[in-house]
Amino acid sequence: MTILIKTEEDIYKIRIASHLAAEVLEVIEDYIKIGISTNELNNICHTYIVEKQKAIPACLNYQGFPKSICTSVNDVICHGIPNNKKILKEGDIINIDVTIIKDGFYGDTSKMFIVGKSTTQNELLCKITQESLYLALKIIKPGIRLRMIGKTIQKFIKQYNFSIVREYCGHGIGKFFHEEPQILHYDSNDEEIILQKGMTFTIEPMINAGNRHIRIMKDGWTVKTKDKSLSAQYEHTLAVTNNGCEILSLRKEEKPFISTILINK
Repeated sequence: MTILIKTEEDIYKIRIASHLAAEVLEVIEDYIKIGISTNELNNICHTYIVEKQKAIPACLNYQGFPKSICTSVNDVICHGIPNNKKILKEGDIINIDVTIIKDGFYGDTSKMFIVGKSTTQNELLCKITQESLYLALKIIKPGIRLRMIGKTIQKFIKQYNFSIVREYCGHGIGKFFHEEPQILHYDSNDEEIILQKGMTFTIEPMINAGNRHIRIMKDGWTVKTKDKSLSAQYEHTLAVTNNGCEILSLRKEEKPFISTILINK
């Protein structure tokens, strides 16, 4: 396994790409309303990325994926394909996953949105999924075992009787969309990998309200929960620093309550 350690210049470029990806999530929020189709959301994001940011939507045509973003609604765990038939309705939860290429480097991030008013249980699922990501980010520093990421998430999620999807994981990122190492979101064998300054990767836990099992739709991309329970996901791109991590895809809304804890800690 070859894990690429990034230079300061590499990280600077990944930071720019990640910032642009986060910006897309900030921009699209105002459009997530009852009655809009996921394809309309895709088109808005695509236009913003290409025309405003002068960047490339990494998902478009990636291994045949037909759209510029992933839109995963309700029981869709990940890789939902935007389309005109999927119209958002009251109480839906939707993950929007954005990956940007800028100057040859990638930035990857996603978040959950709630459409209108939702149930307390749905809101809890989204909240706990986000908190599991934050808890994992908080422990990142040089010298710790890679498996501590998954161990931290698993211990937290277990308290709520939710489950963790095991078939999909975080990943190294930089000049390539997916690099080593794989970042599993449950306690597992990590081949004794130790985190080092200069590593860049994503953490992106996918948490189901029911059991962890999945089913893949006929389109070959859309992944749903087998028991049709809801699923939530949050994702950040980060860089391991001297004594912690920098969240490269941090959104403005997150800065007041998380940046002081995590960045350059």
